[in-house]
Amino acid sequence: MTESSFAPAGPPAGFRKIVVALDFSPASERALALARTRFPGAQLRLVHVTDARVTTTPDLMGGVTPVGDPALLQTLGDVDTRRLERSLHAGEETEQLVGDPVTGIVEAAERWGADLIVMGTHHQGALEHFFMGSTAEKVLARSAVPVLAVPVTGGR
Repeated sequence: MTESSFAPAGPPAGFRKIVVALDFSPASERALALARTRFPGAQLRLVHVTDARVTTTPDLMGGVTPVGDPALLQTLGDVDTRRLERSLHAGEETEQLVGDPVTGIVEAAERWGADLIVMGTHHQGALEHFFMGSTAEKVLARSAVPVLAVPVTGGR
């Protein structure tokens, strides 16, 4: 047999459809840069979830109660849309959602048929981590799609 008979048929193996979760933090910007350089030729979809919880407050029954102006969420979404569009390179796609970031990222990746989720992780205080956990940890726990968590480098 010749070497060419061992060549794979179709596209090369690896991650071809990658969701990059963006929250516009330095960690997520680093994750986006890594996805672009480490996975050339992959189709990238930049996903941002505007956290709907910013317009709520916890209630005594374990739920949440809306507070403030309902237009605030729309304004935040509009600002996030413009930021997402500025992050976009030719050939990339975007998806913007409103809701819980963990659920939004996991469901967007599964719905699109992603091979990989790339997202940044950032440092948070011990108390915040104890009560809230990190979004990256929760995505890792809930996603059937592999997750590459990219830490922010340098100091806190």
